[in-house]
Amino acid sequence: MTDLFRDDPALSGADGRRNDAPREDAPLADRLRPASLADVIGQEHLTGPEGPIGRMVAAGRLSSMVLWGPPGTGKTSMARLLADAVGMRYEAVSAVFTGVADLKKAFAAADKATGAGQRTLLFVDEIHRFNRAQQDGFLPFVERGTVTLVGATTENPSFELNAALLSRAQVLILHRLGAEALGKLLDRAEGLEGPLPLTPEAREALIASADGDGRFLLNQAETLYNANIETPLDPAGLGGFLQRRVAVYDKDREGHYNLISALHKAVRGSDPQAALYYLARMLTAGEEPLFLARRLVRMAVEDIGLADPNALVQCNAAREAYEFLGSPEGELALAQACLYLATAPKSNAVYKAQKAAWRSAKETGSLMPPMNIVNAPTKLMKDAGYGQGYTYDHDAADGFSGDNYWPDGMEPQDYYQPVERGFERKVRERLAYWDKLRGERG
Repeated sequence: MTDLFRDDPALSGADGRRNDAPREDAPLADRLRPASLADVIGQEHLTGPEGPIGRMVAAGRLSSMVLWGPPGTGKTSMARLLADAVGMRYEAVSAVFTGVADLKKAFAAADKATGAGQRTLLFVDEIHRFNRAQQDGFLPFVERGTVTLVGATTENPSFELNAALLSRAQVLILHRLGAEALGKLLDRAEGLEGPLPLTPEAREALIASADGDGRFLLNQAETLYNANIETPLDPAGLGGFLQRRVAVYDKDREGHYNLISALHKAVRGSDPQAALYYLARMLTAGEEPLFLARRLVRMAVEDIGLADPNALVQCNAAREAYEFLGSPEGELALAQACLYLATAPKSNAVYKAQKAAWRSAKETGSLMPPMNIVNAPTKLMKDAGYGQGYTYDHDAADGFSGDNYWPDGMEPQDYYQPVERGFERKVRERLAYWDKLRGERG
């Protein structure tokens, strides 16, 4: 389905660029869409003078890109503004509603515009919803320069987009909006609609409840404006009005981010009593339990890892238990997970290994694995030497061949260094044993 603005001549110029203004009765989030890239909040690392988008706009030419970020962070707005910033024709499709016929029409229109000397920015919302074959369909048009592709996704492009498309598009990561950025959005809303009917504490609670989603925040603000509330709501009144738990924090002391930081550090520091206290502080203040469940999962993989692999299992089970039971019964499962994490042996070896491996992968590019360990599904590949000389480890002595699995020209790396705590002590012994065998058989 092509962009609705492109179908109405009153809202779209002959060159395909947007020249519309939001209607007075349009939703608040639409009326507050930024008018230029400089107005985009919370993504200055991309749009600033030294950011990749800022540099492309300054040069007057865009390359294809994928905007990856959580909901409500400005992906669609940025795509529209990019076209205006460099004078490109704008075409938009959504993978949710668009079929092959719609895509063919979009490419045909872009081809025609190219012949007339007009470049086209093709914005593809929810691009991860296209299957691999459909993604391949974009490639010839991107390669020929018929369109500059700007895709938007909330999912990890590494898993959802094929390698051919990723090799032709730069992945730009949008940040979840922080409290300061969300506060600026509310400032803009109040500049347009007047003060929100909230106490200062309730305003902070509303920002915290948005969890980084600017669109959600503005929709909640619009609900408050439409209700014609005469007496400002406190945090408890806000939660009751919106029928949604909102956290009640004293913004002059701890606040949402201070308390979650304290909880995380108490868990990392193996203090179960303090960890349980901060969990209780947040739950009794009205914090979203599933937000805390997500953070507990993060703690399990960042600070415990393979020192106790059951930590992640416990946290996921606690999340499922809360979703099944609801409040307040389900909060007991979160307390159990919190205490499990705080009393578990600690290791950030997996966390450090992941960062080191990701850094190495970016530096080494597309080095070919050794020929003996690559797949050979066709006769041509077998004849070319793919898979030849592979040793099946289960048939080797001790179930260990000691083969080299690193690309030619790359030295073996030691990303993962297990610690002498918990289950990782056993892992460390196992790795040392394999290293010994590898040396004997090398």
